[in-house]
Amino acid sequence: MGRLRDRMESDLRLRNLSPRTVDAYLSCARRFAAFHMRSPEELGEEQVRVFLRHIHVDLGLGPSSLKMHTAGLKFLYGVTLDRPDVTARIPYPRIPPVRVEVLTPEDVQRLLAATEAPLYRTLFATAYGGGLRIGEVVALQTVDVDAGRGLLHVRRGNGSKPRSVMLGQRLLECLRAYWRQTRPPGPWLFPGRDATGPISVRAVQRRLKRVVRRAGIQRHVTMHTLRHSFATHLLEAGTDLRTLQVLLGHARLGTTSRYLHVESTRIVGTSSPLDALKSV
Repeated sequence: MGRLRDRMESDLRLRNLSPRTVDAYLSCARRFAAFHMRSPEELGEEQVRVFLRHIHVDLGLGPSSLKMHTAGLKFLYGVTLDRPDVTARIPYPRIPPVRVEVLTPEDVQRLLAATEAPLYRTLFATAYGGGLRIGEVVALQTVDVDAGRGLLHVRRGNGSKPRSVMLGQRLLECLRAYWRQTRPPGPWLFPGRDATGPISVRAVQRRLKRVVRRAGIQRHVTMHTLRHSFATHLLEAGTDLRTLQVLLGHARLGTTSRYLHVESTRIVGTSSPLDALKSV
């Protein structure tokens, strides 16, 4: 795509989108051009529809991937090429609700106990203790730990929006012990091997997979599972939905409300009005 790619990348970065979003949208545009073997400037709505059908039907990509490609092409035509009419009638795919996987507090305890390396144990504890996404926790810097105010500052949340989450006493103690043991050179709280950058997402994912096996947890666990567990455990402890929305960094309350259906302990502990009757 050459010149067009550079224009699109500039447009994406001017909107301060996350690096992952920039790379994803550029990749979608590149695949679209390669599929038709022509510049997107020469293509229109029908070619967009053919391409989206191809990746969904022929390649078998799921709704989430289809939605990302749709968003990428809508940005390409709506912003970079200033031809919003090309994708105006192309809807975003419906994504069916997914059952949220949640660990019990005992599972989380076993997972942390099975993590021997201080860096990874502290990283997992921080992700769970603050409800952070994997990209957020690896990007933490030492100055983001605000012990005086009891806050953990997230510089680049989803959509590059900063936010703060609570820094509990247990997590603060864990971070202090980690600091005494490893003395990370900074600025990264969890540095990579050469300490010039943060630890990689892939390295964290690989380690988590091994730790889950070692802990004997018989379910599919990802870093996002720790975030789901954080949200669910807070709701079950009585945290209101609006507070949870702020902590998770959700733009819409509807996104946060999906955690309501996993509060099984509240459902079990709620009495039916039938029980209040004297007899049935």
